[in-house]
Amino acid sequence: MSAGLVIIGGGQAAASAASKLRELDKDVDITMFCGEPVLPYQRPPLSKKYLSGEMSLERLVLRPQSWFDEHNVDVRCGCFVDALDVENKQLTLADGSTRDYDRLLLATGSHVRRLPPAMNTALQGVHYLRAANHADTMRPHLKPGQNLVVIGGGYIGLEVAAIAAGMGLNVTVIEMAERILQRVASPQTSDFFRNLHTSNGVTILESTGLNALFGEQGRVVGAELADNRVVDADVVLVGIGILPTQSLAESAGLAVDNGILVDAHCRTSNADIFAAGDCTRFEFDGRHIRLESVPHAIHQAEIAAQNMMDEPTEYRATPWFWSDQYDVKLQIAGLNEGYDDTVLRPGKRPGSQSIWYYRGEQLLAVDALNDAPSFMMARRLLEGGKNLPKSAAGDGETVLKDYL
Repeated sequence: MSAGLVIIGGGQAAASAASKLRELDKDVDITMFCGEPVLPYQRPPLSKKYLSGEMSLERLVLRPQSWFDEHNVDVRCGCFVDALDVENKQLTLADGSTRDYDRLLLATGSHVRRLPPAMNTALQGVHYLRAANHADTMRPHLKPGQNLVVIGGGYIGLEVAAIAAGMGLNVTVIEMAERILQRVASPQTSDFFRNLHTSNGVTILESTGLNALFGEQGRVVGAELADNRVVDADVVLVGIGILPTQSLAESAGLAVDNGILVDAHCRTSNADIFAAGDCTRFEFDGRHIRLESVPHAIHQAEIAAQNMMDEPTEYRATPWFWSDQYDVKLQIAGLNEGYDDTVLRPGKRPGSQSIWYYRGEQLLAVDALNDAPSFMMARRLLEGGKNLPKSAAGDGETVLKDYL
């Protein structure tokens, strides 16, 4: 290959692909274009220990500069790609320069969904959280006694609420849906985390819309709710989901549909362009989905790298996720979409439990709350295509590995 391999992106998928490509070929030219001014880093701690100041940026970085130097990977931080010319296999960078490629990996990730500007989101003190600099900007304002309003009761919002409550802030979570985590979890899981947060002093307002934020002298001071109530706010976090970063692919004429469409080999609608991570949409269990998780980004990127090097390999997603809130670790195996029944299984440790999701009699997913053994068994069952009867799932004395 004369022009070499190019990776656009600076997250987990990009770093994993670079590592795998170098493992597969010691000499091929590899260049990474990272939009952020720092080396690829972990994102999950941004809403947890990095936001609280317990973890430094150095600890977030996936690989130090020395690794890229030693493995001859040209990583260019703070370098944006403005355009992609698929016919001439050429990139145009933000500074106007160009770069040719033989094969390209799009690992462009995702970006935050934003509230409409009419809601006064330009006020100082209103934050989004997707990158390290977002956390850096927000952290100095998280002071004991301050009022934090979190817009959105999903995992990011609840993780930040937990950190802020632990730092002594007065926290209010506003959720438009009937319950927190409604899009991603069962009522039992929602109930568990609602009780957890309220027991730690967090106010949870569900079925509650936001009219607008309002401020004084350009800084946010409150949130007006749909029922005209007003909640004091010194700091606001907007956590209403993320969207796939697909504009570069779309403008280049690649097929997109709520994500960059890829086949089982992680190839886009262009034979020499691959994609991996949050930005992709692919077939899973008879439907097309997007996954927003670190394990998915790593695995799909490695499979994409193999296919870029002409080692045909299919990507088979094995979804799993996690969330840390206070002293509770939630681990999720599988996807619960389409479930019609749940079974509660008591854990072996005090306070531990798991929730098993079923469609008919078929196991779909499991939420494990401080119950790592159940999570591991559920993950092995799902990855192995095994089922577990509901009666066995609900019996805490059932030996799960007997069903593997």
